[in-house]
Amino acid sequence: MAGATGAVLAVTGATGTTPAGAERRERSRPLRRAQFRGMWVATVANRDWPSRTGLPAAEQRAELLAHLDTAVERRLNAVVLQVRPTADALWPSPYEPWAQCLTGTQGRDPGWDPLGTAVEEAHARGLELHAWFNPYRVANHTDRTRLVAGHPARVNPGWALPYGGKLYYNPGLPEVRRFVQDAMLDALRRYAVDAVHWDDYFYPYPVAGQVFADDEAYARYGGDFPDKASWRRNNTDLLVSEMSARIKEIKPDVDFGASPFGIWRNIATDPEGSDTSAGVQTYDDLYADTRKWIREGWLDHVVPQLYWNIGMPGSDYAKLLAWWDGVVRGTGVGLYIGEALYKAGDPAQPAAWRDPGELSRHLELAAAYPGVGGHCYFAAKEVASDPIGAMTTVVADHYPSVVRPP
Repeated sequence: MAGATGAVLAVTGATGTTPAGAERRERSRPLRRAQFRGMWVATVANRDWPSRTGLPAAEQRAELLAHLDTAVERRLNAVVLQVRPTADALWPSPYEPWAQCLTGTQGRDPGWDPLGTAVEEAHARGLELHAWFNPYRVANHTDRTRLVAGHPARVNPGWALPYGGKLYYNPGLPEVRRFVQDAMLDALRRYAVDAVHWDDYFYPYPVAGQVFADDEAYARYGGDFPDKASWRRNNTDLLVSEMSARIKEIKPDVDFGASPFGIWRNIATDPEGSDTSAGVQTYDDLYADTRKWIREGWLDHVVPQLYWNIGMPGSDYAKLLAWWDGVVRGTGVGLYIGEALYKAGDPAQPAAWRDPGELSRHLELAAAYPGVGGHCYFAAKEVASDPIGAMTTVVADHYPSVVRPP
């Protein structure tokens, strides 16, 4: 991969050769194990970047490069950039409009190519660039008239459903599933991205008192399933398995990864679930059988969001770490742990998060599990600002030098 190549060049020199003495010194010391050290850069609602809508192209570009430089300074080796936040695009897509987060107006050309620039500049710094897509979210509101004219969700009004104050593509429609794959794969065809990355949003998180109104699609397509939940899970399975196969057809060397909510099922629901009792379970509530995707080999790596502290009642980081290590064992699927850097120093979080050493202890604990190949930090804004020094502590304790990604 390009990021790995960049890391090697940084050590050996531009020609790829090493002086004889340096080569002997390198042989005399053990090689550091490859690790995934990533950070998410969220663009939805301008969470991390750009800092606000409507910045001139030069300022947008400068802010993006600053995030890449911060990743290098923190001795990270991968950036996971959100390039399709709300059924719009951070590249000139023939399928969907330019992203609103750039100019403030969906469909307006920002005057440059953010994804193309991100790939080029990340690779120049020895970083991998993972393109992060959200498959089904259309808008953080339900007013279709606020979408740009010609938006697929306006041209095809039957494709999208309102739920919980947001608008989503209906995962139960085969034409929707094919369209969102096509829209995402356009970026893969155009750019030398190192991975395709999905987050935790498939079917929407449940909202009390509201119903996701997919009865019509279920009546049309769900006849072979015992219940709607099984049909919904199959819809998500198809999205993942089809996308996996299509990625390998187009670019076999590009990885496919997903970052699910950290709890597949609680042990009280399923004896094979984790020793947890938190409210949301991906299998039951998001219709995402993440364990199956690993066992079937549809993913190259998984980045579960273990956004809890060690000892957290009902969702203990330590217990979930052990569970996920067991799930990937023997599958060949890489396991990188999603870390809640954004919680460090937040007074609204449990007291453990006000300790700058909490995240460092996560990495210390994870080092005992052979299946864990690295960590990814949410998110770029906190990697840079580091309000209580949690990221600085992680780097000092665990990242003494640059290493290549797995």
